[in-house]
Amino acid sequence: QVQVVESGGRLVQTGGSLRLSCTASGLDTDDYAMAWFRQAPGKEREGVSCISRNGHIYYEDSVEGRFTISRDNAKKMLYLQMDSLKPEDTAIHYCAIGSGPICSPSWNHLARYNYWGQGTQVTVSS
Repeated sequence: QVQVVESGGRLVQTGGSLRLSCTASGLDTDDYAMAWFRQAPGKEREGVSCISRNGHIYYEDSVEGRFTISRDNAKKMLYLQMDSLKPEDTAIHYCAIGSGPICSPSWNHLARYNYWGQGTQVTVSS
């Protein structure tokens, strides 16, 4: 059984930093692309960033230059370093395991991911 668990979310002030972590069990994560999504209250879930098996990365425009995605295949971990946080970054952040090894140009489509965590809340106060 595949389990995906996120951690690291909390309340932080504008301009602050957070590091989210995601661990997965029950599959070899190094065979798959992995991604972060987020969902703010009243809004649809949106892609934040995706990292391919080979390290190729996509970012959503609003986080480019502020967030850094990384993975440690040996530890089956995915990370999201979030700097210069803004109130509009407030959302539940989800880790997702892709259906294949590569983040395609349509990486932000939810249907491209087979496994999801329960999410971790990030709240940025103004």
